[in-house]
Amino acid sequence: MTDDVNVPGEMGAGAENPTSMEDLLDADLGLKEIKRGDVLTGTILRVSPTEILVDINTKSEGVIAGEELAKVPSDVLSELKVGDPVQTYVVSPSGRDGNVILALTRTQASRDWAEAEELNASQEIFEGVVAGHNKGGLIVKVGKIRGFVPASQLVSLPKEPGVDQGKQLANMVGRKLYLKVIELDREQNRLILSERAAQRQARKLQKEKMLSELKEGDVRDGEVISLADFGAFIDLGGADGLVHISEISWAPINHPSEALKTGQKVRVVVLKVDPEHKRVGLSIKRLQDDPWASIEQRYKVGQLVEAEITKMAKFGAFARILGDDAIEGLVHVSELSDRRVGHPKEVVKEGQLVTLRVIRIEAGKRRLGLSLKRVTQSEYLDEDWQQTLEAVNDDMSGEPAEPGPAPSDEPIASEPGPASDEPAAS
Repeated sequence: MTDDVNVPGEMGAGAENPTSMEDLLDADLGLKEIKRGDVLTGTILRVSPTEILVDINTKSEGVIAGEELAKVPSDVLSELKVGDPVQTYVVSPSGRDGNVILALTRTQASRDWAEAEELNASQEIFEGVVAGHNKGGLIVKVGKIRGFVPASQLVSLPKEPGVDQGKQLANMVGRKLYLKVIELDREQNRLILSERAAQRQARKLQKEKMLSELKEGDVRDGEVISLADFGAFIDLGGADGLVHISEISWAPINHPSEALKTGQKVRVVVLKVDPEHKRVGLSIKRLQDDPWASIEQRYKVGQLVEAEITKMAKFGAFARILGDDAIEGLVHVSELSDRRVGHPKEVVKEGQLVTLRVIRIEAGKRRLGLSLKRVTQSEYLDEDWQQTLEAVNDDMSGEPAEPGPAPSDEPIASEPGPASDEPAAS
């Protein structure tokens, strides 16, 4: 039996088992020597207001107390609990009570600040979780460092009238935000973050990607994000495009707000993509039927129409057909009255409802010539009588009446018609 027993001191230098105190220390059996500056990973054994006791796998525990405990940020200290792994820095191998004096945050904080400095240098967007708030904004941690997002740099903060901002900030705790470092001062322990800057960069990248994918003729769903005098800006899901005021509606409008409102969902067609200037031209009206394409089926020369005077120029007055807002015609100044008229305001005014006669239809040029002076001319009695009869039949039957012959084959005397070289509508 004794032949199998290893006697201490009798083993050679190549023996596998330690035989001396030095061998035992080198084997890290809980007695390994440590020195100032060593970085050790330990486990928290106890947390109290005066010290943190840490098991660092040496012959004695490590302790964080006094000056080193005071250096631990209060928010970090509040998160520490028994059983947590921590990284520590050896301040002194042996304190007054025989414990190893440790510092907690030097290694971790150095790593976290290095990460924050890298994010600041690269201006990279990162995702952070809201850990807290104060009256001025939100707290988001980068490692153990407290980063601050001012309320002015928040995009996702709801702006509800009458609701306290502090309550809105509190409701955002726990949410994930895409952020960007906009200010960093390690000496002042200052790290300022921005959701607004991150969104701008994210939208820029999104726009570049979309510009490379979009092509003329594409149909996309979007949302109106802002209105200007010259048109409406549409969010296509990360990139913006412009619908010029002339492309909003077939009906003439003076301002985009007459047809659209911010937040409205719309469908648009891509008219132009300009990657160099990062612009996208869009249209809403081209996804709708062009009312001028069928105007010759809806109106005929000689027909009477009800219209509203919309605007005036020296050469005539523009009038919009009631019930057909996309169609606007011109009453040339020579068609306003039998007498000489210097300016349309002598006969009509904006907003006035008038009965007009259609005298010219030019669908290709999108022109409709109208006349006020010819409304009562006798040459149109047959057409007026027929139009009135059809209207009466429609009211009685509920269905449009088939065009029929004139009520009499006898010709009706009429005054001479207008000369063939009457002024063209424009």
